[in-house]
Order: sequence, then C-alpha cells, then structure tokens
Amino acid sequence: MGENLHQLHTESRNTASERLDQMSAIEVVTLMNQEDHKVAFAVQQVLPEIAEAVELIGQALENGGRLFYFGAGTSGRLGVLDAAECPPTFGTDPAMVQGIIAGGAAAMLNAIEGAEDSQELGQQDVRLHDVKKGDAVVGIAASGRTPYVIGALKEAKALGAQTISLSCNPDPVISQEADVSINMQVGPEVVTGSTRLKAGSATKMALNMLTTASMVHLGKVYGNLMVNVQATNWKLRERAKRIVMEATGILYAEAERLLQEAAGDVRVAIVMQKTGLPAIEAKQRLIRADNRVREAIEG
Repeated sequence: MGENLHQLHTESRNTASERLDQMSAIEVVTLMNQEDHKVAFAVQQVLPEIAEAVELIGQALENGGRLFYFGAGTSGRLGVLDAAECPPTFGTDPAMVQGIIAGGAAAMLNAIEGAEDSQELGQQDVRLHDVKKGDAVVGIAASGRTPYVIGALKEAKALGAQTISLSCNPDPVISQEADVSINMQVGPEVVTGSTRLKAGSATKMALNMLTTASMVHLGKVYGNLMVNVQATNWKLRERAKRIVMEATGILYAEAERLLQEAAGDVRVAIVMQKTGLPAIEAKQRLIRADNRVREAIEG
C-alpha cells in the first residue's frame, strides 16, 4: 500500500501553505483558521452516511450490544477520548462504548512504533475485547488504509458485528470491510501529512455525532438536557440542580431538595416534580420506561 501513499488527499501538499516557514504568527494562524473553515463543510457532505451509522449504532446499543472504536495514532486517541466522555455525559456503563488504540493504553501518550502496520494486531484486539454479533465497530483511519484498522474491521465483520469505516480520503481501503463508509474530504493539511489538524477535527466532529445522536436515540437526554449527568464533583452537582430547574421551572432551593430526595439522580428528581410522586415511585416509573424521562412522566 505504500506505493500510492502520495496520492492520498491527506498526504498531498497544500499550495496555500508552501511558504509556511516564512509566515508571521498571525499569518500562520489566519491560514489555519481559513483551512479549518473547510472542515464543517466536509462533514456536512457526509451527513447521510453519518446518520446511517447512527441508526446501526443506536439499534446495536438498544439491543444490548456495544460500540467499539478501533484506530491508531491520532485516530485511535480521538476514539478513546469520545468513548471516555460517554459515562460522565450520558451515565452509560464504561463497557457500552469502548475506544481501542493500536499499541494499547501506552499509545495514548507515546507513539508505539509499528503497531498500526499490523492487520494481525487489529484482529487480535477485536478478539481480546470479545467483539461479537450485535456489537457495532467503527474503524477510524484518516488515510483510510491503516492495516491495524483493516484487520479490526475484517475480524469484526467475520464475527457478525456491524461495521463502520471513518476516513478523510475518497475510496478508502477500509471501506471494503464496512457496512457504512464515512469519507470526509478535508483536503491537504497546512503541515503536509499532519492529520491531527483538519482530518483530526473532522474525525472529532463525526465521533461527536455518532455517540450524541445514538444516546439521544436511547433516551439519554430530556429535551436537550443532560439528565444522565453523573454529578461526581461540585461543578457537576451544581449543573444537576440547574438541569432540574430548567426542566421543571422550579427555583434553586426546590431543585436542591428534590435532588437530595432523589439521591442525586436528575431523572428521578424531574419525574418527582412533574408527577408529584415520591422518589421510590418515580424511580420505579423510570425503570418501567427504560429510564426515558419523557415516557416516565407521561406514564
């Protein structure tokens, strides 16, 4: 695959930045900002594919499956980051969304030489994490050709999982192993080949959409409120009170009281206020509604 690396959009030279080392600081950051304007447009072009992927992921999660990200380098780190944000934001079990990076946890901070070049390592990691039928697997590779990701997608597909590829080049190799292929064309980077720039930003945008839209599908928000927030510090406890206030129109002291009775569970507090039920009955109603606040309120 190395012989056509120079043909990849993400490896091409950006004519606008050919004098980069001669530019002033304001010129460099202005150029970067101009190039970054292209990122949201590139993502916009693939919204139908992203929505299709969301449907697959949402269905998998609703049926008890899990979502896995597999990637190397920047792509892997972005997958790990997105997965790590799901439990505090949506109250999910850490096993529901998992980010796997070539080379393991150490690769989050340091490059692990050669890890991305092994299809076998990708296949091995899929087996190690017990990927199975009913799960959804997203292979992330800006280049669209990373052997580790190809191996992971191949193995996941063989095991019956739903597969999604995410890249920043047209006609990526990884799409051959995917049920849905998302290919965002952001063009050449300001620093040639540095895909942590536009490609990284586009990848982060797409991953935000995949998990956020999937969690909305699962009823993890009420309106646009983060009702599954895990209030594990002072800032988040205050946020929980504000969420209850926003959802119900009550004042701070009443929200604080309801949350105390609800053992800090925002969903229970909202259902209590909306229905007049005590905490234990509000919690039971939520359980019957699969923890969807709107359905619990409507009863």
